[in-house]
Amino acid sequence: MRVLAALVASLCFAMPLRAEDAPIGWASVEGGTKGGAGGMTVTVSDAAAFTKASASSDPLVIQVAGEIKLSGTVRVKPNKTIVGQGATAALTGGGINLRSTNNVIVRNLSLHDSPDDAINVEGSHHVWIDHCDLSKCGDGLLDIKAGSDFVTVSWNRFHDHQKTCLLGHSDSASALAKDKGHLRVTYHHNYFDGSKTRHPRVRIGETVHVFNNYYRDCEYGVASVADAGVLVEGNFFEKVQNPTHTLYGNSKVPGRLVERQNVTVDSGPFATRGEVREAKEAYAYTLDDAQKVRELVRAGAGVGK
Repeated sequence: MRVLAALVASLCFAMPLRAEDAPIGWASVEGGTKGGAGGMTVTVSDAAAFTKASASSDPLVIQVAGEIKLSGTVRVKPNKTIVGQGATAALTGGGINLRSTNNVIVRNLSLHDSPDDAINVEGSHHVWIDHCDLSKCGDGLLDIKAGSDFVTVSWNRFHDHQKTCLLGHSDSASALAKDKGHLRVTYHHNYFDGSKTRHPRVRIGETVHVFNNYYRDCEYGVASVADAGVLVEGNFFEKVQNPTHTLYGNSKVPGRLVERQNVTVDSGPFATRGEVREAKEAYAYTLDDAQKVRELVRAGAGVGK
């Protein structure tokens, strides 16, 4: 039976990503995130074609074929789906800038060796980052800031990096005022593979929902500061010094954090504080058994899965 179950699981993960797939979590609310659905499909294999398609004012499904070497960050206009073909699609030497945009999906892409962020989400809403592989960039791998909202980050692998996922970029009064009432983000079934810190580091957002992720060999897992409200549930922490923080770095105001049904192996204790609004008040989701999350995420997270 176990052999049969493993075979079924491998077949499921081998299925191609479908245009009709929809996110779970915050990217599913307030109309949902559909990307370039209904628009034309274009296939790009060089930087010029990718940049032109990303800058189009029309809804588009942009299929990335092979590795594209960028010379800088590419800004993406609204109503786009950017999806890699197969397991070899990659953007290198630059990243994706989702600034003042909305309704964007990025799936099945490797992004590495950008001198800045791999993916920057700034002042944008309804964004879904799914089944990507992010590593070795000059700044963050996936930073979300400046009043961004309704974002889901799912089934990605993060590795070979230090400061991984920032949510809310500053403790300054102006930044916190812009972010207040926003930064609603769901992180689920991601593989934080030795990526050290910020998985995520959260300021002021509530409810930030972190569920069914696998953390391996990290300095810390989730940090909640500046009165953020973070729900951490059903995750698997392995060799993580501090699974959670409620005060970290130069932040002077602690955050709120609730943890439940998590599993730890060779890891430190949880830091918790206060109360957090339930994610189930906003959207439906199914929590996987945390004992099975390590195997599930290692099999399913990243490109070509």
